[in-house]
Amino acid sequence: MAKTIKDPAEAAAELKRLFGEATSAVFFGGAGVSTASGIPDFRSPSGLYHQRGYKYPPETMLSHGFYETHREEFFDFYRNVMCAPDARPNQCHLKLAELEREGRLLSVVTQNIDGLHQAAGSRRVWELHGSTHRNVCQRCGRVFSQEWVLATSGEPRCDACGGPVKPDVVLYEESLDQSVIEGAVRDIASCDLLVVGGTSLVVYPAAGLIDYFRGDRLVICNLEPTSGDARADVVCACDIAKAFDF
Repeated sequence: MAKTIKDPAEAAAELKRLFGEATSAVFFGGAGVSTASGIPDFRSPSGLYHQRGYKYPPETMLSHGFYETHREEFFDFYRNVMCAPDARPNQCHLKLAELEREGRLLSVVTQNIDGLHQAAGSRRVWELHGSTHRNVCQRCGRVFSQEWVLATSGEPRCDACGGPVKPDVVLYEESLDQSVIEGAVRDIASCDLLVVGGTSLVVYPAAGLIDYFRGDRLVICNLEPTSGDARADVVCACDIAKAFDF
């Protein structure tokens, strides 16, 4: 049975001990990692899937088919909801980058598209669902920044060749990047400590990655119960930013 910790200070002490004992650790995170940075998650009452004011539901607007047929409406939603130019890394992002610099963290595997792990200084980051910071011309392959897309209106077009620019994010009806999946699987399969944080573990295929873990310690850090709690050694049921304050 998992050891359950609800006090953030106790969780921080436990995580500090576990990272100190591990020889190779991996962090696998979801939307809850970024909520402390002001970015809404997906399924909470205030999350992305409960946004109001749009003609279509978010699930529809985040599909490849919608991108192909409703470009201007897609980018209106993308700019206003998916991009978070003012967000800054929180304590969890910063601590993970510090652990990597110290050689105690092998990599970060993330479902987030906000680029906050890199902004905090993390270098080995497997972005399962892509990033709003990369927007690619579908004709010539030129890459544009999030800031460039936000400065445009309507459907952005490449200023070199005029081709359509598509965010490098995985939409519904699209497959995950195989090389990213393979890299994440290799790291998770080889580490001896896996810390899963800020994810409900209901979005597949990403959630299935923990099945590749064969190490000694599995930690779940999430405010709400997850499907992985029963197999975890430690469950930190508290604020993830506070749990990484060590």
